[in-house]
Amino acid sequence: MNIHEYQAKELYRKYGIPVPEGIPCMSVEEATAAAKALIERTGSETVVVKAQIHAGGRGKAGGVKVVKGVAAATAAAKDIYGKTLVTHQTGPEGKQVQRLLVEQGLPIKRELYLALVVDRERKRVAVMASTEGGMDIEEVAAKTPEKIHTVFVEPTLGLMPYQTRQLAFALGLSKTEQKHFGKLLGGLSKLFIAEDCSIAEINPLILTDDERVLALDAKVNFDSNAEFRHRDYWASVRDLSEEAPTETEAAAAGLSFIQLEGNIGCLVNGAGLAMATMDTIKYYGGEPANFLDVGGGASQEAVTKAFKIILESDTVQGIFVNIFGGIMQCDIIARGVVAATKELGLKVPLVVRLEGTNVEQGKEILKSSGLAITPADTMAEGAQKIVELAKGQ
Repeated sequence: MNIHEYQAKELYRKYGIPVPEGIPCMSVEEATAAAKALIERTGSETVVVKAQIHAGGRGKAGGVKVVKGVAAATAAAKDIYGKTLVTHQTGPEGKQVQRLLVEQGLPIKRELYLALVVDRERKRVAVMASTEGGMDIEEVAAKTPEKIHTVFVEPTLGLMPYQTRQLAFALGLSKTEQKHFGKLLGGLSKLFIAEDCSIAEINPLILTDDERVLALDAKVNFDSNAEFRHRDYWASVRDLSEEAPTETEAAAAGLSFIQLEGNIGCLVNGAGLAMATMDTIKYYGGEPANFLDVGGGASQEAVTKAFKIILESDTVQGIFVNIFGGIMQCDIIARGVVAATKELGLKVPLVVRLEGTNVEQGKEILKSSGLAITPADTMAEGAQKIVELAKGQ
């Protein structure tokens, strides 16, 4: 789950991580009042008006403006608020700005990069730091990978002082800056574990002329598997307007769903099988329209709901149902497929591959339904058939 920058900074403050003074705003009028309040409190005319969306690259898309004075801040807020920002992370459809963050402007001596992420191969938390702050880390990794310095945290020990010093030396920090950096990184490490994060990123992490170290930006993603430990807090910071409606709808129905841009809808049980199904569709020349895992105990109603969610995409030209029935019984899936096909008046080709528990009963239900359902005995056969049928649409 993602949260906005201003929410991440509130969390940073809780763990003693220095951030600029800022005020979240839900309208242009609130942004004007915030700019006035910040100028009076800080004594500096410089303020920064930032778009709040769940995507990076806001600055390049015109979503971050450094201005002087209340009038200029108001003009910047008017320009950003309600605008649809298109960045490398939003996709071509972009995201509409419905929240702003107005912050104090700070003198910047250097910009750095710092992030904690989960390295799934090593089964460790990786701490990444770079002198190339303010840039996309993917670009740095591609062009100058030697400028990214990484240490891995042993789970039973936590972040060690020598690792913090190692990164501080690599970043070329002074003794005073090293002290502030160590305190900041220690807080970020505690936050990452306690809040069950999948990423906690600061880009840029800035150094000032008086040798302070501050998080000028903040990005936090939570591991959704830990929702049961943070249910009330996550509910309070979740912004459903930033999430794909179909994904929200699917989650409410107990389905794991991610919208993609292809033409073949997928309905599968099991995440591993779902990934293999998508790969097989691509192998035969198709493009998956979604990832959808109905789980091991889906009901007939859940299958019908899954069909409805798949068909909400206008790009879907065919649906491939690929079920291996262990806990899931093939006859239940078959009844769900028949019910959904009848209820929705399905107009796109449908290929169904069933294997496992009660498979013969499931196949008989499909065969006797009288509906235009194309059977397949293997995943490869089913993927090939649906790609060919979709091309005829």
